[in-house]
Amino acid sequence: MQRSVDPCGGLTDVGGIKVGHFTDPRRPTGCTVVLCERGAVAGLDVRGGAPGTAQTDMLNPVNTAQHVHAVALSGGSAFGLEVGTGVPQYLQERGLGFRIGPFTVPIVPTAVLFDLSIGDEEIHPTAESVYQVCLAATSGKIAQGNVGAGAGCAVG
Repeated sequence: MQRSVDPCGGLTDVGGIKVGHFTDPRRPTGCTVVLCERGAVAGLDVRGGAPGTAQTDMLNPVNTAQHVHAVALSGGSAFGLEVGTGVPQYLQERGLGFRIGPFTVPIVPTAVLFDLSIGDEEIHPTAESVYQVCLAATSGKIAQGNVGAGAGCAVG
């Protein structure tokens, strides 16, 4: 992929990449989507004592699908895996995904972060919130820091 003409110093400097965030104002949690609608090769390193992921096995190089169409990251621990349904809906509506005969299947690896210990654990990102993130994703400058999936994230 080619670099954009006016680099922002971030992920969206890569041509064809759009990023969007949703930060829930009711507590520090949210979700982040990296859209690569034309497809992109991706890799994965899962760490931690209780990882929460979906569709990450698709990234194994011996599997059929060689490209992802988005990566979804979410707070909310296992509840945040719900965002893995909103992104494929967005992509399917646009005919984007892995072609299997007459079918198009969006490949969207999803991973979650544990942030339930901060604020109301009943509040977590939803399929609707991530769908809205997809609609608003940009190839321009994006927010960094405690936003989106990283809003309530802690390490250690």
